Amino acid sequence: MTSPPRPDDAHPYLRAASAGIRHHTRALTPSDADPPRPVDRLHLDVLHAHLTALLQLLDRLADHTRPPHPAAGRHLATAHTRLWQATTEVHAAFHLLPGTPQADAETSACHPERLPEGLPVLTICQRHLAAGHVVRRKTTPTDLRPHATACVR
Repeated sequence: MTSPPRPDDAHPYLRAASAGIRHHTRALTPSDADPPRPVDRLHLDVLHAHLTALLQLLDRLADHTRPPHPAAGRHLATAHTRLWQATTEVHAAFHLLPGTPQADAETSACHPERLPEGLPVLTICQRHLAAGHVVRRKTTPTDLRPHATACVR
């Protein structure tokens, strides 16, 4: 029989993911000698994958928290909605980076066949559409509407 994990041993994968993000953030911070590097599609694709994984986690946490603690569950559901809005903006930024055709309303839609690196096995668009399907089943269109603090395109 194993003993319950100590509080500092709880959720080691989440702590490792957070440490990885902190490390990546520090690596992107320019030094005096090196100019800042531009963000590329790969950065945003990996960040989008991380955000969609967080969406799944927040969804499960809200579902498990809501019955015994409705107010806390509502806060987690609100965090889920805000994270979806952030995920949507990262997806839009991915399509506006250099390498895509002109960044106008017509070409900023999902067109994985236009990516210079070709069709990946799981594109950011496929991941985004799958996550969006789950989000829209549990969220109203009004909740998903961007708030006044969101970027205007």
